[in-house]
Amino acid sequence: MVETNEQTGGGNGTGMGLRERKKLQTQLRLMGVAIELFTERGYDKVSVAEIAEAAEVSKMTVFNHFGNKEDLALRPVEEHIHDAARTVRDRAPGESAVQAMRRHYLRSVDERDPSIGMSDTPLVLQLLRLIMETPVLLTRAHAALVRSSDLVAEVLAEETGDQVMARVAAAQLMAVRATLISENYRRLLLGDPADAIAPDAVRLAIEAFDLVEHGLGDYATKAEAPA
Repeated sequence: MVETNEQTGGGNGTGMGLRERKKLQTQLRLMGVAIELFTERGYDKVSVAEIAEAAEVSKMTVFNHFGNKEDLALRPVEEHIHDAARTVRDRAPGESAVQAMRRHYLRSVDERDPSIGMSDTPLVLQLLRLIMETPVLLTRAHAALVRSSDLVAEVLAEETGDQVMARVAAAQLMAVRATLISENYRRLLLGDPADAIAPDAVRLAIEAFDLVEHGLGDYATKAEAPA
């Protein structure tokens, strides 16, 4: 998920021309109105026409900015599909993929990045609950996660020439990232503020990425039965 001065959406408009800023502002307003209506009445009970009416724009205006109703809720999520692959691709010389992923995640925690579940603003919490409670949105959000993993695998395969091991590595890296984010979401929905979650998020990230970096080894070795 993402957040701006408008509470949710894409970038903050810095460096944009007037036309681009107006476009972004319209998209943010439409998403905000849509999420409010979805929360109040349920996703399936709100039409695009009703969203347009509430936002005081035409239905065509909505479709000029969003391909379908799902996009109004999921664009903030899908804007981050490329984040992990970009992190791996742009890592510094001598930096491993797991080190890059850990560094990026820890920085995101420090920055209270909503895309990793580190924002407790009302609209972000509304969107999170909406996705969790709406099967069609949850399915598409999962597809975005799968696509993110595929993109990481593509980067690693290009570098190593080994597609199978690239997929194995990407799956491990993305599973760690997704699990950590899910824990942040769980605590947000329980009412914990992001600032209270952050120290645990850092600790868990270090432990989890270390586990990938050094291998499972003797992790969870079953104890010998007592004599």
